[in-house]
Amino acid sequence: MRGGTSRGPFFLEDDLPRERGELSRVLVAAMGSPNALQVDGIGGGNPLTSKVAIVGRSAQAGADVDYLFAQVSTDRAFVDFSPNCGNMLSAVGPFAIEAGLVAARDGETTVRIFNRNTSVLVESVVQTPGGVVDYGGTTAIDGVAGTAAPIRLVFRDAFGSKTGALLPTGRSRDEIDGIP
Repeated sequence: MRGGTSRGPFFLEDDLPRERGELSRVLVAAMGSPNALQVDGIGGGNPLTSKVAIVGRSAQAGADVDYLFAQVSTDRAFVDFSPNCGNMLSAVGPFAIEAGLVAARDGETTVRIFNRNTSVLVESVVQTPGGVVDYGGTTAIDGVAGTAAPIRLVFRDAFGSKTGALLPTGRSRDEIDGIP
């Protein structure tokens, strides 16, 4: 699926190994790494197209689904589970509905996503007229040709999820090497 300016495969968590080493081996093989062109897999040979989303039902309070992002190296047999990808996150809501993890409502459907990379709850508002995901629309984003349906993401209590603070140094302005 494409999310924002990125694209990659979306997997159901229940279809993959739980152990991280084995999971990494499966994702590396699926994407065709280590090969810079990823010719023996479904990766696109570019960091923007060597991304994976793993989605499953959530046991977290207030969440419908869990989302784990994985960045698969193109030229090494390595998977990084530490970053987040907001582009791929934008496609989690439609995927969760299409995969039957969340029931669609008429008009709009809010999918509550627990981001396992950052431990942050995100609400994704997906266009679902007639209870069906609508991908067509007039919303445009830089870097992608054409238009599509809008997807609104609302981040709940996300400040400092990686650094522990809204302003990691505690100051609103810092000077680095004499440059304010």
